[in-house]
Amino acid sequence: MSQDRICVGAIAGAFGVKGDIRLKSFCTDPEAIADFGVLWSEDGAHSYEITLRGAIKNGFAARVNTVTTKEQADALSGVRLFVDRDILPNLPDDEFYHTDLIGLAVFDTGGKELGRVSAVNNHGAGDFLEIQGPGLKNEALLPFTLAAVPTVDLAARRIIVDPPEGVFPE
Repeated sequence: MSQDRICVGAIAGAFGVKGDIRLKSFCTDPEAIADFGVLWSEDGAHSYEITLRGAIKNGFAARVNTVTTKEQADALSGVRLFVDRDILPNLPDDEFYHTDLIGLAVFDTGGKELGRVSAVNNHGAGDFLEIQGPGLKNEALLPFTLAAVPTVDLAARRIIVDPPEGVFPE
C-alpha cells in the first residue's frame, strides 16, 4: 500500500440479499466516507465507489458500484478502504491522523527512549497509544491526552510522554 493513502473504513460483509454491504467508517464524521469519491483496497489493486443507503447498527448499509449480488458483497468482507491522503483535510496543530503516529519513537520527559508507537486504539473511552519496545514484556497502553502526551513532533518523528504511574515498568 502507498504511504499516500489512509484507511478510512472497512467492509463488514453483505447487508441483505441485493448486493448492499455493511460499511464501517473510521472518519470523525462517519458519513464523510461517501464524500471521498474513489476508495482503494489496501494493495491499491481495486477501486470502489460507495453510496450510503442508511445508518445501521455499527455503521452503514451501502452500495458499491461494482457489486450487484449478496455473494459479491460477502466476498468483500474484511476489505479495508483507503483514500488518497492529498484529498483529506489538513488538521489543526493539536490533531493527528492515527497513521502519522504509528512508528514514532516515544521518549519520557527525561529523554529516555521507551519504545515506538505500534498502534492507536479507541475502545470508546478515547484514544490510547500502544507502545512496544525493549524492556516491555507486553505493549504499554498510554492515554493519548495532553497530560500524558504533551509533545508530538511529526517532523522529528518522536513523541514526548509524561505517563501516569504504572504504565511503564520502573
